[in-house]
Amino acid sequence: MSEIGKNKFKTIDEYIDLQPIEKQEGLKKFRELIKAVVPEATETISYQMPAFKTEKVIVWFAAYKNHYGFYPYSKTIVAFEDQLTGYKTSKGAIQFPIDEPLPEDLISKMVMYIHNEIKHKPSKK
Repeated sequence: MSEIGKNKFKTIDEYIDLQPIEKQEGLKKFRELIKAVVPEATETISYQMPAFKTEKVIVWFAAYKNHYGFYPYSKTIVAFEDQLTGYKTSKGAIQFPIDEPLPEDLISKMVMYIHNEIKHKPSKK
C-alpha cells in the first residue's frame, strides 16, 4: 500500500499536498471549479476523498495513478452521458485522464446540475 493509502486525510489541503506534484494542479482545478459554481458549499473529506457539501455531499474527486476520479452521482452521469462519450464511466464515477486537460465547462455544468437536484429535491419529512 502506498503512503497515501495509509493516511487519514482531515482536509482537502492535506489530501492535495500529499499527492504527487504532477497531480496537484488538476486537484486544485477541481476545487476551484466547484467553489466557483457553489461558493456556499463546505469542503470536507468523505470516503477519504475531497468532497463539497451543502445539505449533503454534492461531489467527490480524487487522484489515481493515471486518472482523476470524479463522483457526481449516477443521475448526473446519465444526464450528461452524451457529453461523456470520450471518458471511462461507471454508474457513479467518471475518469478524466491525468495527461489531458480537464473539461472545465463540463465539470462546472455537472456540479451545477447535481447542486440544483439536491437543492430542489423535496425533503423526506
